[in-house]
Amino acid sequence: MLELNLPPYDKKITKKDDKAFILDVIRRQYVALTPEEWVRQHFVHFLIEHKGYPQSLMANEVQLKLNGMSRRCDTVVYDRTLRPRVIIEYKAPSVSITQKVFEQICRYNMVLQVDYLIVSNGLAHYCCRIDYPTRSYTFINEIPSYEELQLP
Repeated sequence: MLELNLPPYDKKITKKDDKAFILDVIRRQYVALTPEEWVRQHFVHFLIEHKGYPQSLMANEVQLKLNGMSRRCDTVVYDRTLRPRVIIEYKAPSVSITQKVFEQICRYNMVLQVDYLIVSNGLAHYCCRIDYPTRSYTFINEIPSYEELQLP
């Protein structure tokens, strides 16, 4: 797998029937090691180990209903009252972060109404803060720590 623009971590990878699986610490199970999953696991560990995000307040593959259809958010971060506050969308390193990717995560946010949207392909990471009173958003230069999210 490709080296990412994220800190390395002690990965747990196994093989079964010539297929690789990586441990997802959030779901507490091994999942198929795809390029997107490679990015997700690195990013999740980055948030936990370097940004202070509580593992217990993160969920992967969160299902939601959007216009009557089932969708899945790659990762959702909750505050201590279990209100969703961050949606993270991952793409494989070979996938460029485009307006279409942001439109996808914005559609998810129509349901969850979070404060932060993050998109990463493991090489480039983008984070924006939503300001609902002014109906605007601001891109921020660095992924905030959990404490900086100003969560209860």
